[in-house]
Amino acid sequence: MENITAALTYHDRTKHRPQRYAASLGYMDWATQPDPFRRYEGAPLIALAHTEITPPYHLLFGPEPLPAAPVCFESISQLLRYSLGLAAWKSAGGSTWALRCNASSGNLHPTECYLLTPPVSGIADKAVLSHYAPREHALEMLHTYEGEPLPQGTILIALSSLIWREMWKYGERCWPYCQLDAGHAAQSLKTAAAMLGWECELLSVETDEIGRLCGLDQLERFDEHERESPDLLLRIGQSAPFAFPDTPALPCRANRLSPSHHAWPAVEAIDTAARGIYPASAPILRPRRLPLPSRSAGEIILKRRSAQMMDGTGISEAVFRQILDASLYCRNAPDITFAIFVHNVAEIEKGLYIYVRNHEERETLRAAMDPEFDWNDCGEGLYLLRSLDYRSTAQRISCNQEIAKEGAFSFGMLCRFSPVLEEKGAIGYKNLYHQCGMIGQTLYLEATSLGLSATGIGCFLDDEFHALLGLRDQRYQSLYHFTIGRAIVDTRITTLPPY
Repeated sequence: MENITAALTYHDRTKHRPQRYAASLGYMDWATQPDPFRRYEGAPLIALAHTEITPPYHLLFGPEPLPAAPVCFESISQLLRYSLGLAAWKSAGGSTWALRCNASSGNLHPTECYLLTPPVSGIADKAVLSHYAPREHALEMLHTYEGEPLPQGTILIALSSLIWREMWKYGERCWPYCQLDAGHAAQSLKTAAAMLGWECELLSVETDEIGRLCGLDQLERFDEHERESPDLLLRIGQSAPFAFPDTPALPCRANRLSPSHHAWPAVEAIDTAARGIYPASAPILRPRRLPLPSRSAGEIILKRRSAQMMDGTGISEAVFRQILDASLYCRNAPDITFAIFVHNVAEIEKGLYIYVRNHEERETLRAAMDPEFDWNDCGEGLYLLRSLDYRSTAQRISCNQEIAKEGAFSFGMLCRFSPVLEEKGAIGYKNLYHQCGMIGQTLYLEATSLGLSATGIGCFLDDEFHALLGLRDQRYQSLYHFTIGRAIVDTRITTLPPY
């Protein structure tokens, strides 16, 4: 119960409110901007392969998986290239920065990736623990195991958060952004695995075990302000039981990212509270329709961007429903409902809608929200709550960001909140953000495949949104906002190849 209280306290403390935003420095301390790339000094580097041949995007969602690729150098290279690798370099005004395949709050990328792979020709003749270096598209070899620590053909992929990267900009509210990014990264890996015909399973394991596996508990290897927090573990391959291998003291020290740091004790408190056995979620069983024939998955992944501006033009009802339906591909995100502002969708009335992804939540949601709402059934889980032009409301709630009103529609991801904390403890709080991030990554790709753009919005007035919906307690809370429409391209920015 103590950890649940810590999560509730942190959540309330870090909400943005009209009279004050969550605590942060209030300015950008460019002298301490973190290095976006983690490296381990002295670790041998194994360059990975590049491939341009990937299956069509729509085939990733078929009733049957694609034929499974063998676990080999080329397939592991492709998995990482199209999940956590670089998508492009951008250049403007004398500055150059990298974009990655996985979306990230502020493009700060706190998520780090570690792999435990079997003997693979071109990587090592024994099982190894490695760290993925996206700038080089390479594996840093951290440890070689004797024997076979895992079933044959199995890969473990651990994700951790280097919280300082988000803390540098966002202060106390940084922790949710780290968790959203971990969800984006996990879904990026699942999507890239589907391109190879691989099932990518999220494991219910103790987070401290993940830390020990990757050597993150060896604190002397890290600057004290730049340590990594273990988030989640994915498995590719057999579902057979396994025991975590022992990872000895690793010789390679992590690079230092910033010359100095600003501490936010509230962040350390919630990160400590939200550890434990990662919860397993009952999957959503609603089927999703197949996308229309599309371009190659690799092309869509590399073209995904977070739009900075949108032009306010509309989309068709078919495209709107296709995007909503795409969220059902995230079957392990059952606790998320969309509260939608429809601005410009053909044949869909302007207004406030609810999209119930999990039908079991419909009546509970209705009882929790404003009793004056209409709940007109628009089919396929979509309900019109109230007809009105909500564009100015959407902008105001999204910290006055115009992009929230200039998309064809925008929405908040409304989460089953206090029940999840009661059922799963504070680590359920972390899992809810992961669910939101996984859905967000999928919607980014779906929008891109349809010639549209999307943007995740982390800055919103939490309780103003809840009040609009008539929510009177913490049974439901909005944890992530999103907008989808047609982007305005900034022609001053030059796009360069990723590698």
